[in-house]
Amino acid sequence: MLNNIGLPGLLLIAVVVLVLFGRGKISSLMGEVGKGITAFKKGVSDGSKEIEDKTAEEAKDVTPESEKDKV
Repeated sequence: MLNNIGLPGLLLIAVVVLVLFGRGKISSLMGEVGKGITAFKKGVSDGSKEIEDKTAEEAKDVTPESEKDKV
């Protein structure tokens, strides 16, 4: 059903949305979407950093003291 929407159909939909909501409302909505995307990316990077820190703490040297002197 949606495979038949071409450029004229998309333009018509854009015009209808613009008329219904107005330029200001769409602009503020897109700003909020941008802030949401930025917050999501920050959360993902913070989560991966936390996982890396946790694995680095777990990767401690477990060599017995008697074996550390041998090189």
